[in-house]
Amino acid sequence: MGDESALVDRIAERRAGFGDPESLVGELRRALVLVPYDRGGLWTAEFGGIRWVCGFTDEAALARFAEERAAVEGAGVASRSWEYAAFRGARLLDEVIPAMGVPAGVAVNVADPDGSMLFPPVVGIVPDAVAVDADVPSGGQDW
Repeated sequence: MGDESALVDRIAERRAGFGDPESLVGELRRALVLVPYDRGGLWTAEFGGIRWVCGFTDEAALARFAEERAAVEGAGVASRSWEYAAFRGARLLDEVIPAMGVPAGVAVNVADPDGSMLFPPVVGIVPDAVAVDADVPSGGQDW
């Protein structure tokens, strides 16, 4: 695929309290992200009034997600075949998120409690036209 380990490394830096947020977003934009399908569309979840596209840095992270879903929905979920699409992060942020028509962001590696990261729909991450803070004077500088 690509060097998605760079994205994992940038996530680890931010979770540890250092690292550059712009570098983290840049790594997401360059990375290939695996997004599973759910009922004919991309797998999403709603939390806090935001629709989150669930993406994974590799098949192992997607498999951990499948295992977590099995714990919630039943054993058959983990053993099923998980279809997914591979998106460059830039395409998710610049095309998919705006097309959703609701405030939306990207949730990466959501089944990894110590390695997950949310990329909210704010200025500097998604296009200004769909950023929830586009009309706020600080314009996303605090994420």
